[in-house]
Amino acid sequence: MTKHLSGSVAIVGAAESDLGKVPGLSALELQGQAAQRALRDAGLTLRDVDGVFAHTDDRFSGLQVAEYLGVRPRYVDSTNVGGMSNVLHIRHAMAAIQAGMCDVALITYGSTQLSDGSRKLGVTAEDARSPRGQFITPYGQLSPIGYYAMVARLHMHRYGTTPQALAEVAVAARQWAMLNPKAYKRDPLTIDDVLASAYIAEPLRQRDCCLVTDAGGALVVTAAGRARDLARPPVYVRGIAEAFSHHYTPFNTSDWLDTRVAETAEQALAMAGVSRDDIDVVQIYDHFTIGVIQSLEELGFCKRGEGKDFVAGGRLAPGGAFPINTSGGGLSYNHPGMFGMLLVIEAVKQLRGECCERQLPDARLALVHAPGLVFSANTTMILGV
Repeated sequence: MTKHLSGSVAIVGAAESDLGKVPGLSALELQGQAAQRALRDAGLTLRDVDGVFAHTDDRFSGLQVAEYLGVRPRYVDSTNVGGMSNVLHIRHAMAAIQAGMCDVALITYGSTQLSDGSRKLGVTAEDARSPRGQFITPYGQLSPIGYYAMVARLHMHRYGTTPQALAEVAVAARQWAMLNPKAYKRDPLTIDDVLASAYIAEPLRQRDCCLVTDAGGALVVTAAGRARDLARPPVYVRGIAEAFSHHYTPFNTSDWLDTRVAETAEQALAMAGVSRDDIDVVQIYDHFTIGVIQSLEELGFCKRGEGKDFVAGGRLAPGGAFPINTSGGGLSYNHPGMFGMLLVIEAVKQLRGECCERQLPDARLALVHAPGLVFSANTTMILGV
């Protein structure tokens, strides 16, 4: 994306479905619920939608959502690259709108992993001939947590990061969740509580890991000119970039702490024409506590190896010097398998001043960062009003 596209499209509707544990509703129904709410938020209807961007556990999600909603789109996109997919869809929608392929893009996601009692991310069995099927699955590697446990251990070995530093991330998330009536976990959480929780994949403990919930979400994106005439204040896409490294299994990754996050951050900031000091709202995908520390370093908010000190003393929490993940994040708010959608919704709400007790003052620019799969892909986006 070149700089001349900065601000060319805006998010004009954003909404969650019912959240937490929602028995009796399918992932498709949660998407439909969120889509209706997001369109109502924008002052639009399904008749206005001519582009559908969706991903669930179905391989043809865009077509499935379009059929379910009764939309006959001119453009569909079912790209699935893990948790960042919906952020990537915003970039794809920007390109499609600018190319005249659609005018109003509806972006959705939904999952019922909590009700299903499953963290399964696909509907097909592992192919025994695939790289994962040959070299990972037979040996019992927990995925993705096993990989992130190795990242945490490497970070600890190389930089002296401690379990207490990881716990700071989890406690800050819970303190934000306590201000969010929609958050799934709102009971108090201390560093000692995190350190007393059971290991899932050492050194990551239960409280270092994201929730498993049901949830859906939807965004409505359209051209900036049209956005100014709609019901809600438009939130413009000022900058956005993505980068890819490998498929799901990181066989050829020489250094698991050297990702392409920094590359996407530099490109998105340059496209937006802003610096890190200009950012008011930061939303970082917190599937695991180590991921937040690593992302803060790679995004350039602190130097590599300084993350453990950067997050200390409640810096990320309400009232701290660097508040992030103001919804409570995937660690305490909700995490329906893939969290990118809910990161964007919270950023939009912050920029529109709709977050009540957890609202950040004078929020004008937001940075959203999300990875995909296992260090496989990254995307960074700058939103502004």
